[in-house]
Formats: sequence, C-alpha cells, structure tokens
Amino acid sequence: MDLEADLYEQMTREGLKPERWSNGPDYRYPVHDHWYDKVIAVAKGSITFTLNNGSRQQIVTLEAGQRLEIPAHTPHSAQVGERGVVCLEAHR
Repeated sequence: MDLEADLYEQMTREGLKPERWSNGPDYRYPVHDHWYDKVIAVAKGSITFTLNNGSRQQIVTLEAGQRLEIPAHTPHSAQVGERGVVCLEAHR
C-alpha cells in the first residue's frame, strides 16, 4: 500500500488538486495565513500546527495518514517533526 498515492487519490476524488511538498527535520514556518481554505494531508513523518482563532490557540500534531483543514485567514505556524515530513496540500 502506498499511503501518498492513496491520499492523493482521495483528495482528487473530492475535487481538490493536491501538490506535494516536504521539509527536513525541525523546519519551522512562522505565523502566516492564506486567503483560501487549506487542506493538508501527511504522507510521511509529522508536523505540528499552532492555529490562532481569535483569543483561542489550538495545537494539532499530524502524523502519516492524518489530515487537517485550516480555514482561510486563520493565522497559523508549523514545526516539522524530528523525522521530517512529506505532505499533500490543496486549497478550496
């Protein structure tokens, strides 16, 4: 079974156009947001997102096979896990 291919197929069936990206261990993304709803699925490794919804902060760690949808204009940061990460990402 190829998890990355399965995730790609699932996202495509939903009408999404996933793109693959990866980062090495412990890479950090500073706080930013997007004008679109972001859909992200982890194919390998892990990544932890910190979402800031107004006064509420949510921390979500994704492992291989897990997925997260981040609403447009939601400030968030991320840190890649110790094994690096491979993700498929699309927007709505």
